[in-house]
Formats: sequence, structure tokens, C-alpha cells
Amino acid sequence: MQEFHNYINGAVVKSTATATSPVYMPSTGEQTGVVYQGGVADVDKAVAAAKEAFVSWSQMSSLKRSAIMYKFRELLIANTDRIATAIAKQHGKVFEDAKGEIARGLEVVEYACGINTHQQGQYSRQVSTGIDVLANRYPLGVVAGITPFNFPCMVPLWMIPMAIATGNTFVLKPSEKNPEASFIIAELLKEAGLPDGVFNVVNGGVDAVNGILKHDDIKAVSFVGSTPIAQYVYHTGTAHNKRVQALGGAKNHMIVMPDADIDSAVDCLVGAGYGAAGERCMAVSVLVAVGDDVADKIVAQMKDRAKTLDIGPWDKAKDMGAVISKEHREKIIGYIESGVEQGADLVVDGRDFTVEGYENGYYLGGSLFDNVTTDMKIYQEEIFGPVLCVVRAKSYDHAMEIVEECPYGNGVALFTNDGDVSRHFVNNVNVGMVGVNVPIPVPVGFHSFGGWKDSPFGSHGAYGPEGLNFYTKAKTVTQRWNSSIQRGAEFNFSQR
Repeated sequence: MQEFHNYINGAVVKSTATATSPVYMPSTGEQTGVVYQGGVADVDKAVAAAKEAFVSWSQMSSLKRSAIMYKFRELLIANTDRIATAIAKQHGKVFEDAKGEIARGLEVVEYACGINTHQQGQYSRQVSTGIDVLANRYPLGVVAGITPFNFPCMVPLWMIPMAIATGNTFVLKPSEKNPEASFIIAELLKEAGLPDGVFNVVNGGVDAVNGILKHDDIKAVSFVGSTPIAQYVYHTGTAHNKRVQALGGAKNHMIVMPDADIDSAVDCLVGAGYGAAGERCMAVSVLVAVGDDVADKIVAQMKDRAKTLDIGPWDKAKDMGAVISKEHREKIIGYIESGVEQGADLVVDGRDFTVEGYENGYYLGGSLFDNVTTDMKIYQEEIFGPVLCVVRAKSYDHAMEIVEECPYGNGVALFTNDGDVSRHFVNNVNVGMVGVNVPIPVPVGFHSFGGWKDSPFGSHGAYGPEGLNFYTKAKTVTQRWNSSIQRGAEFNFSQR
């Protein structure tokens, strides 16, 4: 049985804690390890190591930091199968999906490889007589990340490469449900040449989170998770004078217009709604069908597709695997029961699904609700499971109203062949990430990820240019070296 402690100053270090939490293999329900639930003392050790390492790391040339990122990239590629196996075993997602997660995280590593270009400063000569201005961005110091269970490799890679490439040092608090990927990342960073103390991992629960949020030497915190915890992280972190980006919950809509290619929309909807067992913050959980004819066609096709999903253990070629835990499975079932009680039509019921030979695994089949209304719990809350809700809209304007009234603004998609409708949608929908005939519009690594409304807390998105700005601070220098300028006191602004 595996034991997960901490990784501090370049080595695995035993936790100060004696309390543990179990690590399971969702595909089988078998316990495979324990995580030691570290607290403030463990955070203090990691921060001390990171603070000491910052002195030399922040002064290292960007060329050398970039070279380490290039080497790290190569090691990630070489170890993809190993990392994917660790993810799939502890998360429950199937192997190919785990490999896809690594590929998306790799995009951010590749963006960080170009830090020399991205972090170029600005220079303006002779802005006033004999005066030049230059501006550069500087690292903050020790920064931290608190990451969720659903992407144990990709989400840390949203944070770590940009943070350390810009000269910061990092403390990661991964999910206690699947910590192994974080330790592999630590191992590969060291092999790539990262100095000890630049990257550290602390396992734990609430005590470790609070230790990070309240630590005087941590300058910024990045978080991805549920909205209630995102709110807590944001308000607690900012109250302790930290820069915070906290990405919370979502309720992502996919609007399908009457002129759309229905077959293509259904193909996209199956993957976006049921892929990774719905445990994605960008999963499509609500179909907004414009017109009953569109709704009837899609529901008929989705009924067959949901019933025939190929579901099974992580190491098989399946459409989707298990959900993360027994408790989460029961929570999803509770949402389905709520939908039935509130009057939605349960077209496909995935509650009693089992996989032969894996009866103790945490499996659910795909569930499909029709005639969902916006006052129902299954519409209002993020289910985070393989449950798709169909809301019927009378018109495009009605569909836009439905999206607008939703408190979340993470992602949204429109399926149409009408360029005019598409242009209006892109320019007017109040959502941060928009897809047109693309169901899950997660930006590539050289753009930035971030929703609107109640999905994010803080003013910066993740990775890309937003990530660079989040992990750095600007310094502007106005200087004069011309000794021939007439001397004397100046009491007014320069008139050039």
C-alpha cells in the first residue's frame, strides 16, 4: 500500500501528521494507499525551503530557466504512459483520457519554455528631454497552488510552469484523493535540473489549506475547485494580503439552433456531457434546444447514445470510467432523485449501472433528463457527474436569456450554421469562454483560461498571458543620465 507524505527541498519528507486519509482505485473500489494529512507545520517547512531557494532561483537567467522547462517538457512526453497510469488508477478516468489531460497540461509547459520572449520588457527612449523609461516584470516570491481531484496533472501544470519560469518558487497542495501525479511531476522537475526547494508538495486537508492561505511568506495562491471553497480561498487569502486567483464552479450550456447539424451536435454532446464521467468544470451539463423539433430529435438520439455508452475500468478502451469515490457517486444519485421528484423527465437512468467483474467500482451510467426547468436543483447546481439536462427554449433570444440568468459564466457553446447569429452570440453572451460549433472551449496554452460571473474569484485567469501577469509584478523605471541638462528645482510637471 502506497504512502504519500510531502516533497520538500528536493526530497520526500515524512509528514508531521499521524492522521491519514485513504486513496482508492475507483475502478475497483480497492484501497491502494494513504495520504498523511499534514498541516501548518508541514506548510511552514515547505515555505521555508521555497523562500531560501527563491534567492538564487529568482536571479538565475531566464535562458537557464527556459532550458529547464524544455528538459521538463521532454521528460513529460517520455513519461506520459507512467503519469497517465497513475492518474487513471487514482481518479477512475480511462487511460486515453488521462493521456489527453497530460497533453493539455503540456501546452502550458511549452508556453513557459518561451519565457524569454513572453517576459521581454518595454523601453521608451527620450520620453522627455534626456529621460528614458523602461518597464519589466519581477517574480513575487513564494507562491502556492491548491488543486482538485479531477485533473491531478493538468491543473497543476496550469500553475507550476508559469510560476517557476517567471522566477517564483512553488508550494503545491494537491487533492488528497489522487496525489501520485504531483510526486511524479516533482521527480521529473528535479531530473530536468530544477534546484531543490523551487518546487514542493504538501499533502493535507483544511489545516494545510489554511496554513497556505494565512502564511506571511506566501505571496499568491492559485486555486481550482468548487465555488464555496473558491469563495473561501479568495476571501481568506486576500484578507491575508495575498494575490488570489480562485476558479470555482460552472453550469455550462450548449445552445443548438434549428439550422445546426444535429448529428454533429449530438456527437459533440455525448463526449462533452459524459466524457470523464462528467467530472470536468467545462463539461456541458445543460443542452438548450431551440424549438421542440430540435429537442425531440436530440433527445431521441441521445437516449440511444446514453444507453450504449461503453463504461468500464481505467485500463480498458472505454468511453468513460468510474467517478472518483463512493461518496461522490451517492451525491450524484441524490441529484438524479431530486430531478425526478421535481418533475423532470428521466429519459435514461444511470443509477443502477454496474460493470461485470468490477461490482465494487464507483460506476454510473449516463443519465438524461428532458423538460428540465431553471428552478430545479439539477439545473441550478453543478452535479459534476454523467448527468445531462435538456432545457427547451422557444427562440434564440429565450436561449440567451436562460444563459444570462445563470449565475455561472465559465463556458458556453452555440451550434449553428448562421454566421449572423454566431456573431451576435460571441459579442453578447456574458460568459468567459465561448465555443461556436465547439462543445468544450478550453483555450490552448498560449491563450488564457477564465470564466465570468460567479465562476472565478480574482482578476486573473489561468496560464497564458494572464498567468504570466498573475505570477509577476511590474516595475517601471524613469531615468535621466544627461548631465548637460540645466539644473534647478522643478515645481511643475515637465512640459516636454
